[in-house]
Amino acid sequence: MTIFGQKPIIAIRTIVQWCFLFWIVGIGVRFGLFVYSLEIGAAAPLVSRPPGVEGFLPIGALVSLKYMLFSGTVHPVHPAALIIFLSILLMSMLAKKSFCSWICPVGTLSEVASKLGKSLFGRNFKIWRWPDFFLRGIKYLLLVFFIKLILLDMPGEALGGFLDAPYWAASDIKMLHFFTRMSVTTMVVLAMLTLLSLLFKNFWCRYLCPYGALLGLASLVSPFKIRRNASNCTGCQRCSAACPATIAVHASTTVSTPECTGCLTCVAHCPGKNVLAMQPVFWRRPLPVWIYPSVVVSLFLAGIGVGMVSGHWSSSLSYEDYRRLLSLVPYLSH
Repeated sequence: MTIFGQKPIIAIRTIVQWCFLFWIVGIGVRFGLFVYSLEIGAAAPLVSRPPGVEGFLPIGALVSLKYMLFSGTVHPVHPAALIIFLSILLMSMLAKKSFCSWICPVGTLSEVASKLGKSLFGRNFKIWRWPDFFLRGIKYLLLVFFIKLILLDMPGEALGGFLDAPYWAASDIKMLHFFTRMSVTTMVVLAMLTLLSLLFKNFWCRYLCPYGALLGLASLVSPFKIRRNASNCTGCQRCSAACPATIAVHASTTVSTPECTGCLTCVAHCPGKNVLAMQPVFWRRPLPVWIYPSVVVSLFLAGIGVGMVSGHWSSSLSYEDYRRLLSLVPYLSH
């Protein structure tokens, strides 16, 4: 079986990224039409509500996770949020932080911004080593904050109250309004993050995303890792130069850092044969490059499929429930 070269590796990931991006945009448009039905007072929705929109509610998913651990049941209001969260967590534990580099729309758009910035400024800038080290810690501090706030400080008896409250029920509408009715402050913050993403590759993902921090820590137990065959390596360091996370791939036999997203950029830029490969520890022979993306996509879709089959996908809220919630949204946003 032929092993793909550089261009096919890059092409496979690009295709996967953009397929998921268009899918997610479609979910957003569909949910926008659903909310528009509510806003114009339609007796029935123009389109059904897509449960996948709950993937944008990771904080609530963390509360739902604690609720499930305490009660043994999945809360019915926004169950897809928990299913997507668990699917992504499982992906990281089995196939590195692959969600970030293969599926996440923010990751895809960040890469687009960095490429655009390189075209505009001739290169992407790099932050000095020590400031970079401390800045990378911000996302872990944010992760600790949310874990403490939800998993540690929120009492078990308060979980049901939060998940049963109108605030959580209407959280998907509030999330939509965050993008469609931006405040000046929101626009300024997003403009600053966009500018920083133009200048510095994957700025949000590298320094600020607590979700990525969690997935990176979970990925430490993944059997899949970038492995380097030192006997075939020429020491050219092209892998390290190309790595978006600035990992010293050329100096490692196994890349175990939580910063690795499994993007395969280092593999794509390695000029040697059978030097770098993304493969599990128990597999010695080179794997075809399509195996890893197949595992990544299959894990994500399988997790969602399990949620659907088990009946933990669609919200228990009816269209009439949403009609009642819509009038409360302005008061729930503060």
